[in-house]
Amino acid sequence: MKEDQWQWQEPGTAWKGVCTYHVTLTVPSRQPLLGTLVIPQNDPSQARVERTALGNAVIDELYVMCKHYPAIRIYQFCLMPDHLHAIIRVTKVMDTSIRSVIRGYWQGVKKLGRAYTLAVSTEASTSAFPSELSTSAVSPESSTLAFPSELSTSAVPPEFNSGTTPQRKTTAEESGWAFPIFTERPFIRPLSRCGQLHTMMHYVRMNPQRLATKRLMPGFFRVQKGIVIGDRSFDCVGNVALLHVESYDVVHVRSAWVKAAEHGDTQTLRDYMNSRVLKARKGVLMVSPFISPQEKQVMQVLISELHPFILLADNGFRDYYKPSDALFDACAAGRVLILCPWPYDASKRHISRADCVNLNNMAEELCIAMNDIH
Repeated sequence: MKEDQWQWQEPGTAWKGVCTYHVTLTVPSRQPLLGTLVIPQNDPSQARVERTALGNAVIDELYVMCKHYPAIRIYQFCLMPDHLHAIIRVTKVMDTSIRSVIRGYWQGVKKLGRAYTLAVSTEASTSAFPSELSTSAVSPESSTLAFPSELSTSAVPPEFNSGTTPQRKTTAEESGWAFPIFTERPFIRPLSRCGQLHTMMHYVRMNPQRLATKRLMPGFFRVQKGIVIGDRSFDCVGNVALLHVESYDVVHVRSAWVKAAEHGDTQTLRDYMNSRVLKARKGVLMVSPFISPQEKQVMQVLISELHPFILLADNGFRDYYKPSDALFDACAAGRVLILCPWPYDASKRHISRADCVNLNNMAEELCIAMNDIH
């Protein structure tokens, strides 16, 4: 991965000042090396992650970081099977930047990963595994390498348990049974907007429950590609059965109504917004990108009253995509279908005016096409 592809911070944001940050560290291969998701009685609200030895070591490294930098406080963290979320607070101006601090943490975790590969390769060789893995070493459910869920003390070198790199000349790659761990730098984002910290802490806290919900109901969270509606092809996440209801209508608040409301004439805007909810209550399925604040208000009413709807997204679906917050719960219940006509663009941060116009036009086209079919 080229160095210039890593954007550590938004322009103009100070690295050494007082601020709160969200840090994410991921196992690129998405192997569940850090823990195992446990769902008691198939209840997502009780889901928890039981850590592996490597997962415990990754958490311990967080506290080592805080010991070296007393200005840093850990507000919250959540270890998942293949990634770590942490919210940290810089309480006073530091001599070094938070970027350097997190990079140092990453380097320490990489050493733990290399020690893990050595431990696994040692365990593999003592178990008489062949250098080329046979199908017996592959998980039948996922056809991916089946690593030990927990490293026993006998399988871990003493140096790994102490949190340092084993003093060996033989590298993990030379062992013939190694795999890369923590090759990607942690993602770090400042939390500076009002309410952003509260939202992110809720997101981090709910991670095990979200993953459990996805595991129990995978159909509603799997990205499906090439769904043709009218003359367009979409990728989608959610309940595709919502493409087969009897009636559809759009939610598109006109800017002229908003301007009139700002000058005291609120009747037209209120009547339109109310009409969308009243139609939904009669079984009409609403379709919209829900861009403007007024459209978002309509969507919140649809969610709270448990009405299904179709959301047009301005960006495609990355790997392991999941809707956020209230949309997630509505998606799990089968009340939402999210459509996007474009592939995922990692560099996209904000929706453009042209995208807004295109998405609203698509909503109109979808309603016409699906009403004609039904």
